[in-house]
Amino acid sequence: MILSYASQRNYDEMAGKDTGGVAWKPEDVAAMHAFMTEVNKELEDSGELVETRGLAAPVHTRRVGLRGGAPFVTDGPYAETQEVLAGYWVVECASYDRATEIALRLGQCPSPDGADAFADIRPIIESVEDMAF
Repeated sequence: MILSYASQRNYDEMAGKDTGGVAWKPEDVAAMHAFMTEVNKELEDSGELVETRGLAAPVHTRRVGLRGGAPFVTDGPYAETQEVLAGYWVVECASYDRATEIALRLGQCPSPDGADAFADIRPIIESVEDMAF
């Protein structure tokens, strides 16, 4: 699984909001969508794409859990973290190195400010026997 990250500020900039950074223009968003469509098509054609999804902005997040044994529900975004999961690709490919190549290709997505981008690559386990602690 290839996990890509962003921040609420990134989502706001893509929406054209003034954040003090570079606000994206509609043609910047269109270029990003065109790039992602092209890469996803390449992965479909190669048979490597299993699934991909983008996620809504962090402001739409709800966190649930236990704190001191009591359940809690909190709406986002969260001050504890700057970056959040923005989307993912599940790929079935020949090797971990190939997954790395795909992630590097995704990192070439155009942006108006040439912003830094990163992704995590993590194997998906099929069973408890695959857990490598």
